Amino acid sequence: MSLPDKKDNLCRCVGTRIRNVQRTALPGVIDRIINTLDDPECFAHIGDEPIHFSTSVGDMIEKLRNILFPGYFSNEKVDSVNLTYHMGQEITRLYDILSRQVIHVLRHDCLRYDRVCSECERRGNEAAFTVIEQIPVLRKKLSADVRAAYDGDPAAKSHDEIIFSYPGLYAITVHRIARILHQLDIPQLPRIMSELAHSLTGIDIHPGATIGERFVIDHGTGVVIGETSVIGDNVRIYQNVTIGALSLPRDAGEKLRWAKRHPTIEDDVIVYSGATVLGGDTVIGARSVVGGNVWLTHSIPADTKIFMEEPRLIIKSQKKETILESN
Repeated sequence: MSLPDKKDNLCRCVGTRIRNVQRTALPGVIDRIINTLDDPECFAHIGDEPIHFSTSVGDMIEKLRNILFPGYFSNEKVDSVNLTYHMGQEITRLYDILSRQVIHVLRHDCLRYDRVCSECERRGNEAAFTVIEQIPVLRKKLSADVRAAYDGDPAAKSHDEIIFSYPGLYAITVHRIARILHQLDIPQLPRIMSELAHSLTGIDIHPGATIGERFVIDHGTGVVIGETSVIGDNVRIYQNVTIGALSLPRDAGEKLRWAKRHPTIEDDVIVYSGATVLGGDTVIGARSVVGGNVWLTHSIPADTKIFMEEPRLIIKSQKKETILESN
C-alpha cells in the first residue's frame, strides 16, 4: 500500500493571497460595540476607579490561612527559633495587604457612585486591624470546626488531613473572615472572597450568613447557604444541600433585600445530602435530622426526624423484571 503524496495534505490555497474580509470589517463592529457603552440598559465601567483583582484577594486569603494555621501552608520551616520573626512578618504583611484592599474597594464605591467621603484610609486601616485582632478567636473557632469534622468522619485519619485537604474547612475558614468584613459594612470584598472559595470548593456561603461553632460541611460540593441563614452550634450538613430562599416575584427584590429570607437551623442538627430547606420563617428545631432529598418549606420542632418515603425500585434484566417494595 503506497503512502499518500505529501502534497495532498497541503492546503490547496497555499501560494494564493486570501483577502481577510472579516478582519477588514472589524472597525465597523468595534464602532457598534463602543456605541453600546452609552446605552443605559447595558453596564460599563469606564473612567472610574479600577476594580480590584481577584488574584490579590486570593493572595490575601492565603496569608490569612498561613496565620490561622501556622506552619501548615508555609514554604519554610516554622519552629521555636524563627516563630516570633515569622509570625511578625506574616501579620505585618497581611495588615498591609488587607488594609490596601479595603481602602481600594471603599474608594472605588465612593468615586463610582459619587458618595460622600467615607474616609477610606481610616476605615481601611481600622478594618484590617479588626480582622487581625480577631485572629485568636478565629483560631479557636476553626480548631473546633476541625475537631468536629474529625469526630464525625471515620474516613479522616488525622486533624492534619482535614486542615490540608477538606474543602468544607477551606470554605468555612474564608467565610469566618469574610463575615467580619461584612459586619463592618465593607462593600464587595467579602462577597468576592466567598466566591473565590465557591469556585475552589463548590461550596457557596454568603458572607452575611450567621454560623455557630463546630460547623461541618461533609464533602461539600453543591452546598448553598443564603445571606440571612442562621445556623447554630454543632451542625453538620452534607453535599448538595441548599439552605435558601423561596422564589419571589420579580418586583420583590428591593422590598425584601434586607428581610430575613433564609432558614434558621438550630443546634445539633444534621441535614443529609440533596436536602433543600427554604424560607425565612422556616426553623429546623434543635437535634433534628433532615433526610436526603427532602424538600422543606415549613418549620419542624426540636428532636424531629423527617425523611422522604422510600421509593419503589424497578430492576430490569433480559430474563425478568423485579419490583422491590419499600419496607
